Amino acid sequence: MKIMITGCRGQLGTELQNQLRDERCELGPLPERLRNTTVIPVDIDELDITDREATIAYIRRHQPDTVINCAAFTNVNGCETNRDAAYRVNALGPRNLALACDKVNARLIHVSTDYVFSGAPNGGIPLDECALPAPVSAYGATKLLGEQYVRDFCRRHFIVRTAWLYGYNGKNFVKTMVNLAKTHDTITVVNDQLGNPTNAVDLAYHLLKLAVSHDYGTYHCTCNGVCSWYDFAAEIIRLSGLPCTVKPCTSAEYAAAHPESANRPAWSALDNRALRCSVGDEMRDWKDAIQAFFNNWNGE
Repeated sequence: MKIMITGCRGQLGTELQNQLRDERCELGPLPERLRNTTVIPVDIDELDITDREATIAYIRRHQPDTVINCAAFTNVNGCETNRDAAYRVNALGPRNLALACDKVNARLIHVSTDYVFSGAPNGGIPLDECALPAPVSAYGATKLLGEQYVRDFCRRHFIVRTAWLYGYNGKNFVKTMVNLAKTHDTITVVNDQLGNPTNAVDLAYHLLKLAVSHDYGTYHCTCNGVCSWYDFAAEIIRLSGLPCTVKPCTSAEYAAAHPESANRPAWSALDNRALRCSVGDEMRDWKDAIQAFFNNWNGE
């Protein structure tokens, strides 16, 4: 099998490569069909996915069986101030990959986000794949358009929404909290935005399970259990053992102190219904996953 990974140097792209190299991860061995997979890792230096003709030519030349799109403009605040760049990377990039994959009959696994939802409370029930998106930020809006382009232009597609992702490589909320705790006695984190912290190990493992299936469509793929950013930060600091206190604040209080901050959904907890009903949901509980992260993380 030949798998091309865009955004290969990010935390998810790196984790995918590690699992394909080792043919296993913390959750267990990969599917048998992924043995001896040829990996084509690409990032902006090798391919600019916002260039349609270049993307089509690259995929036609390499003839991958599957493309996993981990490339995205994920700076939520930056998307508000640079909407053209957000549109190019988060919408046109997936469109170009979809067009290119369809031409060579390749599968496209496109990674999307919980930020496609509005944040309405939904009665405290996690959102499954039937829930209607209604983004409240430029990031969410451009990611939603990218999803639509993938549906429109690639027959063999998987759209996989995840949330609050962290991994061993790259920048993420976990590492930010630990670094802040090294230099601050107190950290203030919002307690009225709820979702699902997700370990990149779990997400990558399930993306690869989908890669050998024929269960095309839209999926939610997050670690199980719901918490607030404050709850998540408090657990991170507890596991780090650092002498730092985490204090809660409201989104309104945070916005008043950081007026440049983009809107974020108050409720974006996802339910992995489609995963459970197809290849199986082996995503860990978020507390178990963050404990495993600290058990294995080298601190860098």
